[in-house]
Amino acid sequence: MLNAFIKGIYQLNDRATWKVMLISVVIAIAVFGLLWFIIGYLLIDHALVRISWLDTLIDVLGGLATLALTWFLFPGIISAVTSLFLERIAAAVEARHYPNLPEVAEPPAAVAAPIKFLAVMISINLFVLIFLFVPPVFPFVFYGVNGYLLGREYFELVAHRRMGVAEATALRKTHQGELFLTGVIIAGLLTIPPVNLLTPVVATASMVHLFESWRLPMD
Repeated sequence: MLNAFIKGIYQLNDRATWKVMLISVVIAIAVFGLLWFIIGYLLIDHALVRISWLDTLIDVLGGLATLALTWFLFPGIISAVTSLFLERIAAAVEARHYPNLPEVAEPPAAVAAPIKFLAVMISINLFVLIFLFVPPVFPFVFYGVNGYLLGREYFELVAHRRMGVAEATALRKTHQGELFLTGVIIAGLLTIPPVNLLTPVVATASMVHLFESWRLPMD
């Protein structure tokens, strides 16, 4: 697993990934800014209190809540959005490390899957935010839930390019422990600025290496 992430980081110096990497960074910044604006607008700008000191308190607490919500919703949303074009990263990794693989036809659910994943991530993470009121428990719930979801998302992004749904599901279940830990690492990286700007690219490249090592015994 560590070796896969090291290779994923080295993929950043590959010219074939530079354009996608730039797009990923721009989208990540845009997503963070948009989340900040929308959440801030909903939490702060709709305050109806007309008491001066209370308005100030609401603004301060609203600003902190905006930061927290943006921070915790960012990992899932950026992964869902960037997964729409990370096919090129997977292809670049294969061209560099697995040149003998056949070409891949675009999966029929290439666009629908990220949209579905985005809806699931937002819904579940909004529920997870309830655990913010139980600070000792929240990190375990947040990284546990997102570790599972992100590990599954990046695995399916890569696996469905090379095998059918049933076969990919069987392989995922065989390596579900490693996949969960991989997802937790990805979730952690997505909460560390500015590392989170490059994480979707590194995560995709790393998952290609993991997938190829896992499916090798099956060939």
